[in-house]
Amino acid sequence: GRAGGGAGLPPYHRRVGMVQELLRMVRQGRREEAGTLLQHLRQDLGMESTSLDDVLYRYASFRNLVDPITHDLIISLARYIHCPKPEGDALGAMEKLCRQLTYHLSPHSQWRRHRGLVKRKPQACLKALLAGSPPDNTVDLSGIPLTSRDLERVTSYLQRCGEQVDSVELGFTGLTDDMVLQLLPALSTLPRLTTLALNGNRLTRAVLRDLTDTLKDPSKFPNVTWIDLGNNVDIFSLPQPFLLSLRKRSPKQGHLPTILELGEGPGSGEEAREGTVDQEDPGGGPVAPDRDHHDGKETIAAAQT
Repeated sequence: GRAGGGAGLPPYHRRVGMVQELLRMVRQGRREEAGTLLQHLRQDLGMESTSLDDVLYRYASFRNLVDPITHDLIISLARYIHCPKPEGDALGAMEKLCRQLTYHLSPHSQWRRHRGLVKRKPQACLKALLAGSPPDNTVDLSGIPLTSRDLERVTSYLQRCGEQVDSVELGFTGLTDDMVLQLLPALSTLPRLTTLALNGNRLTRAVLRDLTDTLKDPSKFPNVTWIDLGNNVDIFSLPQPFLLSLRKRSPKQGHLPTILELGEGPGSGEEAREGTVDQEDPGGGPVAPDRDHHDGKETIAAAQT
């Protein structure tokens, strides 16, 4: 089958390392090198199609972002690196942005939620989490490395407790495309599932096609409003059919992560307007999905402390 990212570490390890290195360079006054490294990080996150002007002034047409939070933090970092402000504590602000980005791109936030389970081995941790009913109707396995055999246990748990589950968290579990396909029959038939987190894994665009095809069938994922695919291998934007299928399932929600162009930069003509699914935010900023995003607003608030 498809390897889906293959061997080696999931990409978030590399990305977090780049953020740490970037901060070191800025502290040492190596701003130009930091700018080059930021460009590499942007490329790694699929933002390379934008010129620096686009990044700094938000002219770029980033309509169907897979990860609006990372996008926003990267834009803020670019502003500090390329337009250093003499007044105020610019370094302090940069450190805070790097802290937020590290937090958002790595599984630390998830591990903290498994209070008391962290010191156990992953398999013991998994066993404890798959015993009994899902707390708060959530199956949260984020941060626990999963194997194909583990997925069989997860599948039978979902089949057993599926009626109660409205959120499944599988971020930073090492999932590949094939592993998601193994789980898809169980996940797509959960009657109450509204949010599915698959971020921080080894997933590629190939699995996005499978998910998009599955969503075309209204009987699959009947109540899903959001599937988080951020911080994977090469999934950087979400295809229109994927977003429209989600929109059909929750027409009242209207908070898919699209960005409305301001009409003042390149790409703001008819072609750009046709692409937008929704017009929530005339300020040109990304709109995060309307949910208690575990690694969304809460992430940024936590990282600010």
